[in-house]
Amino acid sequence: MTKPNFVTPHAARPAGRLTWAVPLLLVAVLSGCSLIPAYERPAAPVPQQFAADVPATPASSLPGWKEYFTDPALHTLIEAALANNRDMRIALARVEEARALAGIARADRFPTLAGQAEGSRTRTPADLTGFGTARTTSRYGASLGVTAFELDFWGRVAALNEAARAQYLASDEAAKSFRIGLIGDVASTWLQLTEFDEQIRLASETLKTREESLDLTRKRRDAGLATDLDVLAAEGLVESVRAQLANLKRQQSQTENALRLLTGMAAPLPEPASVYAQPAMTELAPGLPSDVLLRRPDVRAAEQRLIASNANIGAARAAFFPRITLTGNFGTASSALSGLFSAGSEAWLFQPVLSLPLFDAGRNKSALELAQARKVEAVADYEKTIQQAFREVADALAAQTTYRDQQAALEANLRAQKARFERVKARQQAGIANYLEVLDASRDTFLAEQALATTRRQLLSAQVDLYKALGGGA
Repeated sequence: MTKPNFVTPHAARPAGRLTWAVPLLLVAVLSGCSLIPAYERPAAPVPQQFAADVPATPASSLPGWKEYFTDPALHTLIEAALANNRDMRIALARVEEARALAGIARADRFPTLAGQAEGSRTRTPADLTGFGTARTTSRYGASLGVTAFELDFWGRVAALNEAARAQYLASDEAAKSFRIGLIGDVASTWLQLTEFDEQIRLASETLKTREESLDLTRKRRDAGLATDLDVLAAEGLVESVRAQLANLKRQQSQTENALRLLTGMAAPLPEPASVYAQPAMTELAPGLPSDVLLRRPDVRAAEQRLIASNANIGAARAAFFPRITLTGNFGTASSALSGLFSAGSEAWLFQPVLSLPLFDAGRNKSALELAQARKVEAVADYEKTIQQAFREVADALAAQTTYRDQQAALEANLRAQKARFERVKARQQAGIANYLEVLDASRDTFLAEQALATTRRQLLSAQVDLYKALGGGA
């Protein structure tokens, strides 16, 4: 009786193909595994609005710094700073450094193909050959191969690549943040220089007026119309203004040095205009805090650092699992150079290596705990950056509002002091008021002029700070 043929040759072939397909399918599935935790952006730990009197309307896109700052002299200084500031160059170099590191990490995801050619001649002494005669052997080879390519089953290499890319993006955002800060520092320093120039002008005019008043007081004393006390009081006012003028010139010189450092000492400083001649900047609407956070590069940089720390957790987790690396090459080898490419000279090597961590004294566990702790730190840094950004915008808004009120009050005070000074002078010339009243009125008028110049500059600086805080200039 013939046995039934349950397995035919035709049925065996699909089974053989299935046997090969299962491992390949398993490799494909495992290579798609990733141990990186799902990333979720932390909620912003700030109020929903900056202030009760600020409308929560979506903010329009900020103008560029060339549109926001209308002073041509300031344009020249900012352009010089962006091109020549050494800290800016360092920041840009760090971006390129992070870009290169990200490229290196990305390259690890692909096999490295290398060609190799070699040749050797070896002489073995007679007493070592076993034949009683010396032997000289030759070997020549040429091959193309892959060395220690890791099959990324658990996503370790992919996690390191994602972390390196996030670090590069964080570095790029940090450079943008530094650029905004540099633009703001140049503008604020330039405004300080214009303030000192205005105050020096006011002090010089006041010194000249008080020196003339001192000469007049001395003549009046010689004519018996004033006393030595009046002369001493006039001399004291002259010297106090002279001392203040020297202090202002010192601060002006130091501010010029700071501005030269910011611009890389690449261009001569232009002559500053009066702080009163500085045009008002564009009125900015802050909008909602979420709009500000999306605009600020330092917040985006903090988030990219958080993404990098999250990816490093995946790499640390993958270290607990087996790693498979492949080494292989294919080429030709021969004992004679002329036979290197002859028939039958083919040579190949295939060497997979499986490494499984068995005992490492807690190294991998500690590495995972380190990655998790750094993520907690990155979350706190991200939230702190958001809170700092919120505070900077709120401070700039408060400064802008209060400096406007302060400027209006100081303008009214200056008008009153000037009117008082003119009336006291008229009373003194009529013999109704003494000279000390004139000196008091003159001193108060000078102080009011100086305070108004400072407040005017502070208002403009507050507008610069708001532009920076909202992420302008990026």
